[in-house]
This record gives sequence, structure tokens and C-alpha cells, in this order.
Amino acid sequence: MSRRRARELALQVLFQVDVVRANPERALEYLLAEHQVSDETAAFARSLVKGTLAKIREIDDYIKRYSIEWDLPRMANVDRNILRLGLFEMLYYGKTPLNVAIDEAVELAKTFSEENSCRFINGILGRIAREVPRNPGD
Repeated sequence: MSRRRARELALQVLFQVDVVRANPERALEYLLAEHQVSDETAAFARSLVKGTLAKIREIDDYIKRYSIEWDLPRMANVDRNILRLGLFEMLYYGKTPLNVAIDEAVELAKTFSEENSCRFINGILGRIAREVPRNPGD
């Protein structure tokens, strides 16, 4: 299973939902068919999308509190959604070590965003990891 590939697909779905109000299930099924991933990769991508969207209000509250001087709507769309995905894994997924969730979010930023986004995302997620208790299995 490629967990990184699952994260990339989940990010693409979250971006579509956020920017063009796409139906998350249809967007994900389209991407899964297009990229022909394993059943395990597809299941992980589904859990990331479903979980992130289920907790999006709480996740956005964290982002608002920890992204000093950056309003959520002013953030680059891709950065906002990388943060959402990373925070879901850090705070609610419970199976991904914190350092892995942060590293994977930074890797997504390197692939899908601008050069400075890596530091921005790493800074916010690192600060949250130090200050907020994790809720495994939530």
C-alpha cells in the first residue's frame, strides 16, 4: 500500500470539495479509478477524506488559533487543505505517529504548493503537536 499516494489523492479530493464544492464521494471514486490504486490505498484515502470532512470545523478552529496573522480564507487553498489533512491524522486518526503526519504534510507541500509553504505548514503543525493532546480513535 502506498500511504503517500493515498494522502495525495485525499488532498486532491479535499481541494476539490473546498474550492469547487465537489461531491467528495464522486471526486474520490473518479480519482481512484483514474489512478488504479490498491484496495488498501483506496481504503486509506477514503478514511482520510471521510475523517477530515467529519472533523473539518474542529480542524479549522485549530488552524485559526495557530496560524497567527493568517486568516483561513486568505491562505492558499492547497496549504489550507494540507493543514486539514495533516491535522486530521495528527489529532484524530491515531494510527499515524505525529512526526510522520507532519513529515507527510510537508512532503505534500513540496509536491503541490510553493517553496515557502513547507515552513509555514511545518511550523503550524509542529506547534499544535507540542501543545495539543492527541485523541486516538476519536
